[in-house]
Amino acid sequence: MYTMNIFKNIQKNAALLLIVVIAASCEKVLDQAPYSAFTDESVFTTSDRATLALNGVYDAAQTGGPSLAGRGYPFGAATIEQGDNRGEDMVNLQAFYQITYQGTYTPATANNVSMWDNTYSMINKANIAIEGFKKASAAGILTAAVATQFEAECRFLRALGHHELLVHFARPFLDGAGAQLGVPYRDYAVKGGETLEKLQKEPRPKVSETYAKLLEDLKFAEDNLPVTNSGGAIFRAQKSAAIALKQRVYLHMGQWANAVAAGNQLIPATLNTANPSATKSLIGNHNLMSTPNGSFGFSTGNNVTAENLFTIKNDPLDNGSVNGAPAAMYGSTDLLGRGLVCVSPIIWNNTGWLEDDKRRTTLYRNGGSAIGRAIMTTKYTDYSGRGDNTPIIRFAEVLLNQAEAEARAATGVSARAVDLLNMVRNRSLNTLATQEYKAADFADQTALIRAILLERRIEFLAEGRRWPDIHRLAQDPIAALRPGGIPAKVTNGGVTGTTLAQYGFGKAVTTAQAAIPYSDFRFIWPIPALEITTNPVIQQNPGY
Repeated sequence: MYTMNIFKNIQKNAALLLIVVIAASCEKVLDQAPYSAFTDESVFTTSDRATLALNGVYDAAQTGGPSLAGRGYPFGAATIEQGDNRGEDMVNLQAFYQITYQGTYTPATANNVSMWDNTYSMINKANIAIEGFKKASAAGILTAAVATQFEAECRFLRALGHHELLVHFARPFLDGAGAQLGVPYRDYAVKGGETLEKLQKEPRPKVSETYAKLLEDLKFAEDNLPVTNSGGAIFRAQKSAAIALKQRVYLHMGQWANAVAAGNQLIPATLNTANPSATKSLIGNHNLMSTPNGSFGFSTGNNVTAENLFTIKNDPLDNGSVNGAPAAMYGSTDLLGRGLVCVSPIIWNNTGWLEDDKRRTTLYRNGGSAIGRAIMTTKYTDYSGRGDNTPIIRFAEVLLNQAEAEARAATGVSARAVDLLNMVRNRSLNTLATQEYKAADFADQTALIRAILLERRIEFLAEGRRWPDIHRLAQDPIAALRPGGIPAKVTNGGVTGTTLAQYGFGKAVTTAQAAIPYSDFRFIWPIPALEITTNPVIQQNPGY
């Protein structure tokens, strides 16, 4: 469908239209006068207009692409909801995410098609903007330094987008060391003519080839992004965000030493596990909040704090709407949310999550759902304005990424990995002296890694990080996903009643929705049908 959209654009003068989309989209972000009158020649003729074009790329990352445009595809909301509903730790209660939750997607179903379309739309806007910045620099409109920084921001978003596509539409890197089919890496602007012909001749590369280009973009971003982006702080890419995304990517590739090296660029050698918020990152001055809800739970939505390395901005005027904003979809009905997705008893009842863990009471509540009552998250609380921002990378993830990489790279139980795990977990403990992990608590390396993986499920619950972990760990013997694919779940709409009868610490959970084995074609999404029709060299994922 990405190609089909390009065909449609060609009929309307693609070069003009795509640039205008960039400029026009800035209007709703910055509340400026309409820019639909700009031509492709005029967009980059002043530094202010070039900045608006860059803002338009960020806006495309949030929402506003060709399909389901108002629902936060790809990163304004959908990355959270699709990432959660593909996993087992949240439960879809009605029909809204049922296709995703049950794995009944086809090449024409809306959510997977929209993720493909909107992500590639963002990527193409980034590529068009990069071309414009280079021309503006050559013409003296932008300084070389500013043009290079703007390009670095676009290349960060381009890498982020391609990685999102990899975890939904391709097999993980660890399946054959990247030998499976990847996704097309679009590093040039497609505006019709020769560029369209080029696109139509490019088959899907290997996963390893997609990752190689992705890492090239992150290297450029890291080298050329500022430590602090004065143009919008964590709503715009900074050096620390590029390093953190690189660390995440290496974790997905199973390259533990590289992940450790990336993490060491951000994490100091000395950690304060007794007071985790006192430990500052080496770049960007990031730190954990002192409480687990320090970035969440505010009456007007989640907050931007030192814990956030990169966040997608939403606000009451520009968000995923009543049909996409997390506060609407995940919020309790008695708090004006729609109550469509709740926390699953699978994770809530898990005894590895301490019964008195502070996250249970500060980030979740007994709330009204669409079909009764359930454990509902309070990470997104702007129920009327729906302006909660989308956390993409938090410092907690950097620490847990590092904990896992250190644990896997070590022989035996890594004391450093235990400390990194405690950095995130300790702020949620009631009795640090007796509840903090000690190295002696773990019988072996496997036990430590499994504790880290469980902590990820707890810490990032309702943030969309579950599916990326399932994807990368599908065949990992330590993760022990059974049968090595998408775990069994509570049935769609399966949390019912008004007494929370299915919830309880250590209580058995009925997982009537069967697991999907890794070998099943449904483990990954299909390439959209229109993409296959209009771009015949793109090979469909087997089974669809």
